[in-house]
Amino acid sequence: MKLSECNIGFAITGSFCTFDKIKSQIKVLKDEGANITPVFSFNTFNMDTRFAKAKDFIEDVKRITGKEGMSTIQHAETVGPSRLFDVLVIAPCTGNTMAKLANGITDTPVLMAAKAHLRNNLPLVISISTNDALGINLQNIGRLMIMKNIYFVPFGQDDYEKKPNSMIANVSMIPKTIEYALNSKQLQPVLI
Repeated sequence: MKLSECNIGFAITGSFCTFDKIKSQIKVLKDEGANITPVFSFNTFNMDTRFAKAKDFIEDVKRITGKEGMSTIQHAETVGPSRLFDVLVIAPCTGNTMAKLANGITDTPVLMAAKAHLRNNLPLVISISTNDALGINLQNIGRLMIMKNIYFVPFGQDDYEKKPNSMIANVSMIPKTIEYALNSKQLQPVLI
């Protein structure tokens, strides 16, 4: 499947320092002709930070995608029964979201969209961004890596001296990871 024929759910969680890079990847996918529907976590939708005001970020994403997106659990629940997406991307995927996903917790719009999407045996792409990937969240990364239909954007340590447990995905590889995931393959090498 070409990206120009693809319905992509793009779920965004609160790794606020990556938001500019995430917006640029949404634009790349849109420029490829993908039909993109944003899904916002509660924190992304409501929390102002030193990196961005929530309202401004949401408006930027809506402008790029041309869609309001989903910001409630009730709206995200429709992803499954309606088979809305060919692929769902969680980018950035925080350690908090990863831990909840790995343990079946569904308390945000992003997690509900993921649960609803996975019930259709369709690919879920995870682009991690977490300061504790090589700490307590390593077990959750492992759990998710062995689950059917879950694929990772290649990732590695972003600052091994100052933040030795921190890992982040190479977001420029999101489009290629999507292409592989649509063919039931993990882009390699996954650890960079």
